[in-house]
Amino acid sequence: MRVLLITGGWSTERDVALMGAKAVQTSLEQLGHDVTVLDLKFSMNTLLSEARAHDFAFIHLHGSPGEDGMVQAMLETVGCPYQGAGPAASFLALNKTVSKCVFRENGILTADWELVTEMPEADWTPDFSYPIFVKPNLGGSSLGMSMIHSAEELRPALQKVFDLGEEAIIEPLIKGVEVTCPILGDEALPLILIKPADDAGFFDYENKYQPGVAQEICPAPIDPELAKIIQTATLKAHKALGLTGYSRGDFILTPDGKAYLLEVNTLPGMTPNSLVPQSAAEAGMSFDDLIARLIELGMEHAAQK
Repeated sequence: MRVLLITGGWSTERDVALMGAKAVQTSLEQLGHDVTVLDLKFSMNTLLSEARAHDFAFIHLHGSPGEDGMVQAMLETVGCPYQGAGPAASFLALNKTVSKCVFRENGILTADWELVTEMPEADWTPDFSYPIFVKPNLGGSSLGMSMIHSAEELRPALQKVFDLGEEAIIEPLIKGVEVTCPILGDEALPLILIKPADDAGFFDYENKYQPGVAQEICPAPIDPELAKIIQTATLKAHKALGLTGYSRGDFILTPDGKAYLLEVNTLPGMTPNSLVPQSAAEAGMSFDDLIARLIELGMEHAAQK
C-alpha cells in the first residue's frame, strides 16, 4: 500500500514524534509498503492532497496536533484510513481533566484533581496536601511536570506549565509504583512495571526517552489477579472514551493493591524504548507484527463506517 507517515508537528513533543517515526518508517518499508513521510510542521497545507494520494495514513504525532483529533478529522474528510482513535475520542483522552471525569463517571479509580487555568491568588492552595504533581492538562511525555513539596514551589511550577501555553492540572502524590497497560484491538496486553532510576521519583521525560535511565519490567511482577483487574480497568477506560485500535493506560499501583488510572494515551510512542512494543513483544509480536496489526485494525474500522 501507499502509506502516508504523518509525524513531527509543532508540539513540545515534536522531537519524540520524529524519533519514533524513523522506526515506524523502517518497519513499514520492511512490510513492503511505499512510504511517504510528511512532517506536519512544514507540510500542513498539503496534508489533504497527500492523504488523497495514499491508501492509509500512519500517524506518529504526540500532543497537539495529533492526539487532539484534528489530523484524524482532516483525514476523514478525504476518506483516508488511519490507525487508532477517531477525532472525538482522541480529544477526550488528551484532555486529562475531561478524561478523568469520564473515568470517574464509569467507576474507574483515578486520583483527585484540580484544573488551574490561570495564575491563582498568592495565598491559594489546592484542597489536598503536599507533595503534589503539577503538570500540563493537555501535554504528554511528562514535559512541564513538577513534583513539589511546599506552597512556595507552587507558583513556579504553575508558571512552568503556563510557559508552555497550557492550563495546569494538579493532583496529589499517590505513593506506589507505575504500571502501564497497552490495549490492542479488544485485548489487553501484558503489563509493564516502571522503576525510575533517579531521584525524581516519577517517570519524567528523561526517564522515558533515555536508554537505561528507567527500569521497565515486562511482564510486571505483580499478582495475576491484580494484573487482571488493571487490564480490565484499562479496557473499560478505552471503551468509555470511545477509543479504537490501540491505546495505553498508565496507573499508580499502591502498596495496598489499589490501581489509580492517571491517563490513557491514544498515540503511544514507537521509539526503541517505547512501552507498547515491549508489551507486544511479550505477547509474541515483533515490531513489524505490531505495525501490521495497527494497519489492519485501522482498515477494519474505516470499512465499518
